[in-house]
Amino acid sequence: MLHLADPIHVERETLFVEVILPLAIAKNYTYRVPYDMNSDVEVGKRVVVQFGKSKLYTAIIASIGNQAPQKYEAKYIIDILDDRPIVHTTQLQFWKWIADYYLCNTGEVMNAALPSALKLASETKIVLNKGFEYDKESLHEKEFLIVDALDMQPELTVSDVAKLLGQKTVMPILKGLFEKNIIHISEEVSDRYKPRKRTFLSLNPVYNNPEQMRELLTILERAPKQADAVLAYIHLSRKQKLISKNELTEASGAGASAIKALIDKDILIADEKVVSRLYAEDDELSDGFTLSEIQQTALSDIKAKFEQKDVVLLHGVTSSGKTQVYIRLIEQMLANDRQVLYLLPEIALTTHIIERLRRYFGNIIGVYHSRFNDNERVEVWQKVLKGEFRIVLGARSSVFLPFEDLGLIIVDEEHESSYKQFDPAPRYNARDAAIYLGHVHRAKVLLGSATPSFESYYNAQTDKYGLVELNERFGGVELPQIEVVSITQETKNKTMQSHFTSVLMADIQVALEKKEQVILFQNRRGYAPVILCKTCAYSPKCINCDVTLTYHKSSGKLHCHYCGFKEDTPSVCPACGSAQLEQKGFGTEKVEDELSMLLPNARITRMDLDTTRSKMAFQNILNDIEEKKIDILVGTQMVAKGLDFPDITVIGIINADSLLKYPDYRANERSFQLLAQVSGRAGRRGKQGKVVIQTYEPGHRVIKQVIANDYADLYNTEMEERKAFKYPPFYRIIELNIKHKEPEKLYVQAEYIATELRKHFADRVIGPEFPLINRIRNYYIKSIMLKFEKDTVSITKVKAILQEVLLQFQTTKLSKGCVVQPDVDPY
Repeated sequence: MLHLADPIHVERETLFVEVILPLAIAKNYTYRVPYDMNSDVEVGKRVVVQFGKSKLYTAIIASIGNQAPQKYEAKYIIDILDDRPIVHTTQLQFWKWIADYYLCNTGEVMNAALPSALKLASETKIVLNKGFEYDKESLHEKEFLIVDALDMQPELTVSDVAKLLGQKTVMPILKGLFEKNIIHISEEVSDRYKPRKRTFLSLNPVYNNPEQMRELLTILERAPKQADAVLAYIHLSRKQKLISKNELTEASGAGASAIKALIDKDILIADEKVVSRLYAEDDELSDGFTLSEIQQTALSDIKAKFEQKDVVLLHGVTSSGKTQVYIRLIEQMLANDRQVLYLLPEIALTTHIIERLRRYFGNIIGVYHSRFNDNERVEVWQKVLKGEFRIVLGARSSVFLPFEDLGLIIVDEEHESSYKQFDPAPRYNARDAAIYLGHVHRAKVLLGSATPSFESYYNAQTDKYGLVELNERFGGVELPQIEVVSITQETKNKTMQSHFTSVLMADIQVALEKKEQVILFQNRRGYAPVILCKTCAYSPKCINCDVTLTYHKSSGKLHCHYCGFKEDTPSVCPACGSAQLEQKGFGTEKVEDELSMLLPNARITRMDLDTTRSKMAFQNILNDIEEKKIDILVGTQMVAKGLDFPDITVIGIINADSLLKYPDYRANERSFQLLAQVSGRAGRRGKQGKVVIQTYEPGHRVIKQVIANDYADLYNTEMEERKAFKYPPFYRIIELNIKHKEPEKLYVQAEYIATELRKHFADRVIGPEFPLINRIRNYYIKSIMLKFEKDTVSITKVKAILQEVLLQFQTTKLSKGCVVQPDVDPY
């Protein structure tokens, strides 16, 4: 209502908004606000705008002013979608930092940050949520028309809906249907993540009375299997609180039908509970858990360091109980009414932490990762925005959630390469982004790892970060015994069986006899990495990429691991016609195959990218390990992360040389981390495990450092080399990947860019060179590496010059068909 005292011109003021579009464009675009929307525009709200000839996009308001753009006429915004901002100003500051630091556009950051459903565009596809029941009577006419159309065809684009309704502004209607859970965004449709449930049994309290029990056993004399099950239950209940249906079936030998009969008769009561996929159930995180003396010291040290530093590195050996220390810190933040972000490298591999913390903290915990469908991700976004979730556990993308008052960020396993986004832009590292996010919110950041990245450890050693160490395993469990076996020596002595040394085979057989479990690690998937003609040395290559094809026995085809190309395996050499084709090398599939011939009675399963493609495959394998349906697990790096089972006592590393001989300045660091993490899977529950490392070079420095668990020695020796050869943490690296479909044009383009950069940076420019794999998906690649002294060169100035050179290159005719991808900190 307008008061007489109100000046009329304020109401009619012409406002302009600068918006972030979810597109890779260099500048934000400005739109005019219709007078009747003046009071509704606010930074962080979503608006519907037209960009280009006719496409509609959902954009975020970045700023509001009254200056019209000088170079073009501003179009009107079409609609405002939100009652309140869905993005905070602190987030917009964070987005800008990501764009500036990682040399990308704010629109690309917005694309990575927002769930798809919050950025509907003309071509976004809409589908019905089949699993949701709703009352069609409750829909208004336009909603009914959309739902009716989706009943007849599987999906519609936003443009289709606009044509169907005969109007441009359909986003608010779709938003309403989305919020009612009636529609999904088709690109993001996936099955709802199902928690793992197990049935636990308890005896009806009536039979706690000895007389009633005697009477029951007399009645069950005519059903001996049911009587056996009851007696087995009594025996198990003396040793453990919770008895699962599977445990009782196995212990009693009674069979599932006998157990079912006892449940039907109300003798046993069944209770279904959500349980951990990775950890055996325990009570160590119940309300009353107490920290050990060394954990308590670490906690006090962290708090003291936080008084002086915003970032602290917790260097704790595998299984040292870091999670319990984290929980005490989280409790303190909640008591101060601040939010907590707990970052994990891969959600699928660390489900145990989610479930344990949920049991501990209840419904104030939110989980955010790519396994959720879009409706669920939007729901988490809204709950963080409203402050309903005080703690968020998530993978790298959770740094983009709309936190209002972050007090603590925990980056668990901070050394993991999974925190780095490689494609598409922004090519950010979530650990480094989390440190800046902490700075924006004035929050504390705790980095945790048994094998910290050298960058973090260097920052701790030079007093940039605080450092706290936790050097003992929780409960006094010993670190595993490590034995190194020479493949060369065993081959000479003719004691090798296929790819397995006599030492490893003996340890596997002992473990199987004791009904314990084994993990075998081989860092290549597939059956044979190379097929080679013995006559002319021909090897089949991918038609799209510059790599040899890997033979997969399961499909009988040759696969490219970069673009997915497949072709039939030749029976004769296509080059010379020879039938003498042989397989070179071996992957996890071959290890599994040959081991099953050597140990025909062992239950062997493989865990790699090929066997875990389907949604629940990974969880099913973990369930089978926990329920002891698997004796030997063969796998790639997946087996190195997060697995914690009491009966895994032997770890075999089939060929350590494939890690150590990799052409990368970080090879030794990564090898140590991976070998230490794999070794840490053995003997975590009161049993000392054993690790067998097979190698052609048993005297290799890194292997000796792994055996001694001597991280400090590894760090000191590697640091000398890093300094001498100008690598991080002493130098910053920016890599430019230049791509083109024609190699001749690529050569000219790459040389031009390198020459222009040398004018500014001289010998700090290395290349252009072909990378290890110089063609992927029909794009030839050349790389230019830029190295800058960390302490004496302004990286901000470097990036400004770099962007100027690339912009100038893009304005020339020479740039046609060229793709340039800057990657800051490419590791």
